[in-house]
Amino acid sequence: MAQVLCHLPRTIDENLLVGLDTSDDAAVYKINDELAMIQTLDFFTPVVDDPYTFGQIAAANSLSDVYAMGGEPKLAMNIVCFPNCLEPNVLTEILKGGYDKVKEAGAIVVGGHTVEDDEPKYGLSVTGFVHPEKILTNSNAKPGDVLVLTKPLGLGIINTAIKGDLADKESYDEAIMVMSTLNKYGKEAIDQVGGVNSLTDITGFGLLGHALEMAMGSNVSIKIYHKNIPVITNALEYASMGLVPAGAYGNREYVGNNVLIDENVPKNIEDILFDPQTSGGLLISVKRDKAELLLEKLSSLTTKYAVVGEVIEKQEYYLYVE
Repeated sequence: MAQVLCHLPRTIDENLLVGLDTSDDAAVYKINDELAMIQTLDFFTPVVDDPYTFGQIAAANSLSDVYAMGGEPKLAMNIVCFPNCLEPNVLTEILKGGYDKVKEAGAIVVGGHTVEDDEPKYGLSVTGFVHPEKILTNSNAKPGDVLVLTKPLGLGIINTAIKGDLADKESYDEAIMVMSTLNKYGKEAIDQVGGVNSLTDITGFGLLGHALEMAMGSNVSIKIYHKNIPVITNALEYASMGLVPAGAYGNREYVGNNVLIDENVPKNIEDILFDPQTSGGLLISVKRDKAELLLEKLSSLTTKYAVVGEVIEKQEYYLYVE
């Protein structure tokens, strides 16, 4: 996508506070000195068979980008591709799942657009708001910051196991819970604590892909502690079985030689670090003296969370895994 976008004319507007330059999670446009608008869009094919659950997961994923910019979602519009060979009640359930998740976020659905397609796809265009001075980007991490991750990794691996009818019930149930959990609750903890310098959500590029964008945008290096990584139940075992999605290999190529991985890091942990996530958690770069309080505020989360690394001065590599 970046190769395509680089051929487009660069958009310059004094009120465009966040655009394409740092591969951030959403665009932010200043309306006045007190208000900025966040705009984002995302949709994808089903990751589970149940249409209502798929709607919830797709909506949670779409809403996440607003939280990752430090904002609050307010308006959502459905984006639907749907084949005429499926019963209309399937679409009803997808939209109901999305509606319920948008309602949980405190936002409203105000319509949308549907086209016929060979495979169902669903997501949202979301508008949110934030104070211009309270925007959180992926490009402001500071040396000395602690990195906190609010959801476990391994969702792509579990989804691969689900598609192969190999996932056990415990892994399946945990993955569904994680993917359908709003990042609203991590964002609320951030608001209570303060001291957050940089923020992004972990989705298709995996932990290392999104950490690379944070490191490059902030001109720092990031250390990841592999033993601290929270992981979905049995995801490591499935990775060892070879149930690794193609996207993980694409993410390895994307990160390329910008990472130095210690030789003692197990191969299945590497797979987890590159694993593309669906509706993954927030990666929070927070001042060290605020980290303990942030963890305390995150204790109400239903998802696993942990300190997974730290930010250091720029070194030879952007990323270090040890």
